[in-house]
Amino acid sequence: MFRKILPLAFLALAVTGAQAQSPAPAYPSKPIRLIVPFPPGGGTDILSRLVANKLTEVSKWNVVPDNRAGAGGTIGIVEAVRAAPTGYDMVMGQKDNLVVAPWLYKKLSYDPTKDLVAVAHVAYTPVVIVTGVQSRFKTLADVVTAAKAAPDTITYGSPGNGTTIHLAGEIFNSAANIKLRHVPYKGSNPAMMDVLAGNVDLMVSSLPSAISQIKSGKLRPLAVTSARRSTSMPDIPTVAELGFKDFDVSTWYGLFMPAGTPKEIVTTVNAEVNKLLATADMKAAVHAQGAEVQNMSPEQFSTLLKTDYQKWKGIVQASGATIE
Repeated sequence: MFRKILPLAFLALAVTGAQAQSPAPAYPSKPIRLIVPFPPGGGTDILSRLVANKLTEVSKWNVVPDNRAGAGGTIGIVEAVRAAPTGYDMVMGQKDNLVVAPWLYKKLSYDPTKDLVAVAHVAYTPVVIVTGVQSRFKTLADVVTAAKAAPDTITYGSPGNGTTIHLAGEIFNSAANIKLRHVPYKGSNPAMMDVLAGNVDLMVSSLPSAISQIKSGKLRPLAVTSARRSTSMPDIPTVAELGFKDFDVSTWYGLFMPAGTPKEIVTTVNAEVNKLLATADMKAAVHAQGAEVQNMSPEQFSTLLKTDYQKWKGIVQASGATIE
């Protein structure tokens, strides 16, 4: 009996051992969802779809954009935070919903430095102040003069409360000692439609959201809010050049996954994205949208997030802005 049972026992152990040592499926083995926290047509959506399409084309991954807009981009971040940390859900985050919003919203349910892992930095872009071509404002000085003559009557649209772009307008109010009235929208595209129609006087926008309308001559750019001029549109002066020394508000975009995502998956995605960003085609495509690619390791990107997170705490508190 023992002579019959023992070989069967050894066979069972061998099968179990072989199963335990069988390799895990190669990553990715199924589609990856890329959560886009703003509506179609804005700067975040444009860059997200560019990354998704290029990864699908070049790396042969199946990356599927999923727009989850609202509340200044925070709804999409919450969706990512709640996702399983398997590597099959990531989000295109930016300063708006990761660095500014946590200090503006009183009841935000996430801490970006703890609930997400930084995967790959994608792009940096200036913020631009624009008006419609039919507008009476030809320069930023015209806006300041009119705002001082009639406080709280000149309106500016933004992609929503709690965005870097919203705060750029508030910081400009403080720097120029004026009062522009903020009109929040649910993304850049609806704000753009209203400034083109003349329903709001100005729009503060990421350059990728506005660049096509600027190039077509439908929007008049007044200034960029970054420390240096945009390489995509070098003729637009900076706010600092126009008399507001040290004015510097810009934004960045990058990929994040839920905290707890395996490090090897984070490393794999970072390597593929950085390889993509190094190609001439991708650099040109991002540059055409008014942004600039910026390669970083996950550790470098995490440091940027944490540094900006603390920096903007002081900026938001100094502005006095809060959102329920």
